[in-house]
Amino acid sequence: QVQLVESGGGLVQPGGSLRLSCAASGSIFSINAMGWYRQAPGKQRELVARIISGGSTNYADSVKGRFTISRDNAKNTVYLQMNSLKPEDTAVYYCNADLRVRVGVRIQGYWGQGTQVTVSS
Repeated sequence: QVQLVESGGGLVQPGGSLRLSCAASGSIFSINAMGWYRQAPGKQRELVARIISGGSTNYADSVKGRFTISRDNAKNTVYLQMNSLKPEDTAVYYCNADLRVRVGVRIQGYWGQGTQVTVSS
């Protein structure tokens, strides 16, 4: 079984910063990519940032220059440093990992339980 456990959400004022963490554990052979998605009330879940095993990253246009995704491969952990937060960043943030549980099987996607980020004065 695979678990993704997120931490670091909370309430922050506009212009502030938060750092999210997501640790993957369990039966994991290899992780191809990890990323962060978010879902605001009444909206669809959207990609925020993603990082693949080689280190390449991609970001939603709305967060470029403000958010930074990084990964510790040894710890199977992904981070999202969020700076200059805006009220429109308010959402539940979900961690995602595309991984293989053993050699030879196909890559599958797994999700964390989500962590609330609220940007408000």
